Amino acid sequence: MSDDDALDDVSLSLQQRRVLAAASHAQRARHLSPKFHESTDPTLAFFYHPRTLSVLVCLLAGFLYVALFIDPSNDILNTRWGLVALCSVFIVISVVLFRDGPFIRPHPALWRAVLALNVLYEMFLVFLLFQSKQTGRQMMAFFDPVLGVELPERSYGDNCALTVENVKGGIDIFVLAHSLGWFGKALIIRNHTMCWILSITFELLEYSLAHQLPNFNECWWDHWILDVFTCNWLGIYVGMKWCEHFKMKTYTWHGIREIPTIKGKLSRAGAQFTPHSWTVYQWAPTRRFKSFAGFIAFAVLIMLAELNVFYLKSLLWVPPEHPLVIARLALLFLFALPSAREYYEYYSNPRCKRMGAHCWMLITTLLTELLIIVKFGRGEFSEPFPTPVIAFWSLVVSILVGFSIWQFAIAPWLRRHRSSAQTGDKKTE
Repeated sequence: MSDDDALDDVSLSLQQRRVLAAASHAQRARHLSPKFHESTDPTLAFFYHPRTLSVLVCLLAGFLYVALFIDPSNDILNTRWGLVALCSVFIVISVVLFRDGPFIRPHPALWRAVLALNVLYEMFLVFLLFQSKQTGRQMMAFFDPVLGVELPERSYGDNCALTVENVKGGIDIFVLAHSLGWFGKALIIRNHTMCWILSITFELLEYSLAHQLPNFNECWWDHWILDVFTCNWLGIYVGMKWCEHFKMKTYTWHGIREIPTIKGKLSRAGAQFTPHSWTVYQWAPTRRFKSFAGFIAFAVLIMLAELNVFYLKSLLWVPPEHPLVIARLALLFLFALPSAREYYEYYSNPRCKRMGAHCWMLITTLLTELLIIVKFGRGEFSEPFPTPVIAFWSLVVSILVGFSIWQFAIAPWLRRHRSSAQTGDKKTE
């Protein structure tokens, strides 16, 4: 074979590979839900054109200002500005290079930046994982000098008599936090029944873990009257009303230039910050075993996100009202919005074979937080689990396993056996 023939074969092989890769990419695109491939919003077209050079100029101008006008003798301030600059560069690069997620409002770049923040938070967690517990607590003092000091233990279950004075004493800023938290979780979960299941499950987890975290030691009326049937109910109710509003809304979008009135233009500009479309989450866990396992996994991830923050602030000595805790909760809410959408797509669509980047990243983040808790918690929680707690959760696991075996193995076998027996009887007749 001549050299020219060999080159022709290589060229043909490369061309065939490109054709096969293009066909594979098109096939994967068809396997995704149509909602994940919406057309670019024609409104405010200026913001949908590439502005990479403009962003680069603004970023360098900011760096130049910091380099020339910030006091270089303050090492701590220089380190903080350096970290801010590092995170800013990474977010800008991510906005330019990352793929779009499931949401396009108010702009796809916003959700690329959210994914970048999740990656940054995960990298911080990985660094923290390789530190000692003492070093981790000192790192918190870098963000705020008042941190790094052991927190006093606080219990809410000292006086559990159901009186007006005790109930009033149990009402604090965390009542509002409960309601806002479940409002956000309702927007994430988008299912009334699942919200109530998780709300009750978390209170049972508080009972189970009160021997490790003193602030879980609450009175019975604090658990069920204040938390579940007041704060959680209010947050779930308002959140599901928002979901119903977005579900019933008619999604017909027009460009601002097409709207004749000023009021209409302002209304359309505000609508840019609402969903482009709305997907109702029909979890249906008993439909097939994959749905049941996915439902349980999703519930475990939600509970893990809830519990991690309590353990982290206890182990790292961060007060619950500190801005770092609030920032972590706010970031997890932003991370969870697109992650839940991608998880539901993977959960409900048999043609979707790969989990989205937001969802994969958030699961990695929650598991890394759990590894930090396991490492830093050694020697902190010496009291063993009470026997009733072990017995209760063993019973719960046994019921779930038994139900899954019955629902997805025994019951289908009985239906098939009964159907075959009826078919045999008909043939005999």
